[in-house]
Amino acid sequence: MKVLWIGTGVMGAPMAKHVRKAGHTVYAYNRTASKAKALEPDLIFCDDIKKIIKDVDIIFTIVGFPQDVKDVYDTILEEANPKTICVDMTTSSPTLAKEIYKKGTAKDLYILDAPVTGGDLGAINGNLSIMVGGDIDTYKKVLPLFQVMGKTVTYMGQAGSGMYAKLVNQTVIAGNIIGIAEGLTLAKSKNLDLDSMLNVIVGGSASSWQAQFNGRKMIDKDYKPGFFIKHYLKDLKLAMDEKENLDLKVLETVTKAYQVLSDKGFNEKGTQAIIEYYIQKMM
Repeated sequence: MKVLWIGTGVMGAPMAKHVRKAGHTVYAYNRTASKAKALEPDLIFCDDIKKIIKDVDIIFTIVGFPQDVKDVYDTILEEANPKTICVDMTTSSPTLAKEIYKKGTAKDLYILDAPVTGGDLGAINGNLSIMVGGDIDTYKKVLPLFQVMGKTVTYMGQAGSGMYAKLVNQTVIAGNIIGIAEGLTLAKSKNLDLDSMLNVIVGGSASSWQAQFNGRKMIDKDYKPGFFIKHYLKDLKLAMDEKENLDLKVLETVTKAYQVLSDKGFNEKGTQAIIEYYIQKMM
């Protein structure tokens, strides 16, 4: 199968490599061309998607923000051949996903929204969780490719359902990651050894992926991004847009905390830098 992969950042690059290792021909495009070119010879560098788009069977996109999704799909919807499968794996707007599905279907394209969770390590190790919205028959066709990228692949329902599921997932993470940051802040205020405290957390019922992988980074002030604050804040704002009249205090609180960090220049740091929200308040 010939694949066009659009978006070769922290998540996209290893995901595309897994597809290539499964035996498929993969063309790689990134807005910053050097990021895609660096993947040669594993992937085939593409400097203009219009040059290759009509020659592929499936197109995967995993870009930054909903506007980026809209921009790239303006081209895809115009240029792709009928029957081409298009899969957006960006965490984006459910409303936009439905719009792309509607426009794509009108042009005889097969459209799925399939955001992922599991961070950079999940992408590298091929054990992401993938949630998919769109037609079930299209999902079944793409499932073998999803399975080389993730260990948990879940069909969520009609177009937009994958995006809704991802926003739910991000809301759950919000409570988890701020809970770890608050717990470590309280521990420090009581002069507890933070290494010992983290050992207690990950060894008992408070354990979680966030505690295991980001708790240590919080203690060490290691803010190298596995997932950028700017992207997570985008996700939280999308969830805020969808909550309507629901009283979701944790979502609101964590969105506010990350907005404060964003305003202070932490956009390019990893989400574990939320501990700085408390550190700076204690100064």
